[in-house]
Amino acid sequence: MFSGLVSHPWAYPALEVAHIVGIALLFGGLFVFELRALGMGRELPAPLLARMTLRPALAGFGLCAVTGLTMFSGQPDELLANTAFRIKLLLIALAGANAALFHFRSGVAALDRFARVQCLLSLGFWLAVIICGRWIAYL
Repeated sequence: MFSGLVSHPWAYPALEVAHIVGIALLFGGLFVFELRALGMGRELPAPLLARMTLRPALAGFGLCAVTGLTMFSGQPDELLANTAFRIKLLLIALAGANAALFHFRSGVAALDRFARVQCLLSLGFWLAVIICGRWIAYL
């Protein structure tokens, strides 16, 4: 289905570039919002900042999902055998569950101590996802 990934020398690198742009949008948006949730920039209204940062973060996640699945389709057996890849998938699931719980608990409206812990967890999960993504090539 995705034989073009192998036959065109620029296809896979182009996917990787798009994946990195997605990571920048995802992590950048989350990072700015979560800094606000952790107490920085209190003069900025959290709901307004959430609208400005979380939409690009979601777009980045979508871009990462599409490009990641496309890259995965080119070498599924090799990636599934890779420990860093499997850990990356687990961390993405944990980050998603954490985000779902954050929004279930009223999200931006309830920036309490538990929400701040969730923001720290989110940053940690996504940093670990990025690290595992880089380690895939070396394990």
